[in-house]
Amino acid sequence: MATERSAKRRRLSPPGDSVPGFATWNLEQDYEQRQRKGKKKEGERLLVKKADGWKEDERLKEVARLEAEAAKDDSDQASEADEQDSGVADLEAPATTAQPDVPVKEQIRQAKEDLARIAGHISESPEENIAQLGQLAEIARSHNVTVKKLALGTQLAVYKDIIPGYRIRPLSKEDQTAKVGKEVRRLRTFEQTLLAGYKDYISHLTKLAQDKTMRPVAITCATNLLISVPHFNNRNEIMALLVKQISFRNLSPETTKCCEALSQLFREDDQGHASLEAVTQMTKMMKTKNYHVHENVLNTFLHLRLLSEFAHKAGTNSIDRAPVGDEEDVKKPPKKKDREYRSKRERKVMKERKAVAKELQEADAVVSYEDRDKSQAETLKLVFVAYFRILKARKSHLMGAVLEGLARYAHLINQDFFGDVLEVLKDLILEAEAALEPTEDDMDVDATEEEEEDELDAATERNITRERLLCIITAFALLQGQHDVVKSVNTLQLDLNFFITHLYRTLLPLALNADIELSSKSAHLADPNGLATPAQQTQGKETKVNVATTTVLLLKSLQSVLLPPQNTKMVPPMRVAAFVKQLHTLALQLPAKSAAAVLALIHAVGKTHGNKVAALWNTEERKQDGVFDARGLEVEGSNPFAATVWEGEILRHHWDPKVRDGVKGVDGVIRGVLGGGEGREGPSIPVRR
Repeated sequence: MATERSAKRRRLSPPGDSVPGFATWNLEQDYEQRQRKGKKKEGERLLVKKADGWKEDERLKEVARLEAEAAKDDSDQASEADEQDSGVADLEAPATTAQPDVPVKEQIRQAKEDLARIAGHISESPEENIAQLGQLAEIARSHNVTVKKLALGTQLAVYKDIIPGYRIRPLSKEDQTAKVGKEVRRLRTFEQTLLAGYKDYISHLTKLAQDKTMRPVAITCATNLLISVPHFNNRNEIMALLVKQISFRNLSPETTKCCEALSQLFREDDQGHASLEAVTQMTKMMKTKNYHVHENVLNTFLHLRLLSEFAHKAGTNSIDRAPVGDEEDVKKPPKKKDREYRSKRERKVMKERKAVAKELQEADAVVSYEDRDKSQAETLKLVFVAYFRILKARKSHLMGAVLEGLARYAHLINQDFFGDVLEVLKDLILEAEAALEPTEDDMDVDATEEEEEDELDAATERNITRERLLCIITAFALLQGQHDVVKSVNTLQLDLNFFITHLYRTLLPLALNADIELSSKSAHLADPNGLATPAQQTQGKETKVNVATTTVLLLKSLQSVLLPPQNTKMVPPMRVAAFVKQLHTLALQLPAKSAAAVLALIHAVGKTHGNKVAALWNTEERKQDGVFDARGLEVEGSNPFAATVWEGEILRHHWDPKVRDGVKGVDGVIRGVLGGGEGREGPSIPVRR
């Protein structure tokens, strides 16, 4: 029996609008706006005969213009309705803005809700809602300053959350036309949309950085991006924004924030690529500005990790070793009874695989080391070029930062440039001495002008004194960092006695300096409890050189002369005795903290050179005839062994207990050298009460 075929039914659409925005379509209006075949163009209208010939009718021309404007308005309204009813989010779709009659507080409240909702959607599913970044960008362009700041902060948090751990490669024309799978197309759409939004965000921050009101927020967002995602695209644009902010001579909060961000980037950069890009832009900026920048800009170079082979994170002075407890937590090999059984062939294959994996790992490490060393070598070259150009230009406000940088990277300076650097330091000291000498014009001034010049000379002398001490510290730091140079000093004909003699001449004037415990940056000591001891200075625990107090600079210079770490025994006795005698005289005039620090240095010198200076405490024996010349210009010509250290008896009655303890410590060391405490002490000097 044949089955009866059922009647074919027409397929009906489900109730309701299946297409978004279908209810707002106006088919008749679209048909009316469609261009007719017989519609005449603007130049084909009928002409009207007038007195001067056939002309186009002005009334018809005006009517045609009005019709065209009306058609354009209708098409704009239709397109806006389509965009509002479409369910697809667009990157550049305009967000709903507050009406002008809405109060400001209500606008801020609505903006907070919108920002929280959009940020939540993007964080929950970045690949699906990545197009909503356009809505955040539109809110960030609001006229309300508070809303704009909130939107910038929200964009910063969203980008830090969704940016991947790799750099996105822009698609080429071949990649765009190539056929790919659904997952690859989805990933490419996410990456390119993220990259476009991120680039627009950085360009917006660059524009806002020029506005005084929005500059702090823009700089904060830029510094956070540079520290959080330095590996991502558009890194050069962020660096250019920060470098532009630090190109001014005056120090502002934004400049300080940018310098701190660059310093942190230098410390955390393991590969060296980001550091090379930043240093390149900074050196170009300083050269363009003729080095009229703040010294904090140069101080950022001190945080670079240059040419150091390390397995752990390390700086230029120390290596962060793994904690001791980590060695105990290493997994021990299993016992023989617990090992998994493998045949001889399996063990052979596994051994070969381990060897291949080890070779691949070493190859990758070699490539990484070579790439990093290349980047760091270029960075070091740029830094030294900037330092030497500043020295050549004699930029006085940058001398402290430059000299400290040279001292920090002394072990990286080529031996061929070593003599030239010392000659430049020598010229700086001679120029500083010449600046302190009075000229003929200074003699022919009135009394009022003389008082004003005395105040100026006092300030100038303080700066010049610091500059001279910095030159001495840098010269000896260069020698300590160069082992080969120390052995070949005579071959290079380096005049190091010049720096020692100049330091000896500086001691007595420094005793009368009222600002010896003041730094160049603040009016108080950095350490309220006291100054850094020589042992702490040797371990690198002191503050930076160019911001240290004058006392700390003096102690570092004396330590380099009297306690060199490499050839301590080669210091002549005449030099040690002359400095020890002058330091006791200096301690009588210095403030309590500085006097205690000087006595601590003498105590360290006594432990090392006790046999060389013990005669200064012995009144019964004299190794040399004549008179001690405290104001002599030469160290060896001062005849120190013709004098005794009588200042210690006065310092025993000092009001500060730390100074009294320092004197007792020095006497104890000398008594141990002279015979274990049973021998002779210094002369007893009566003190008038």
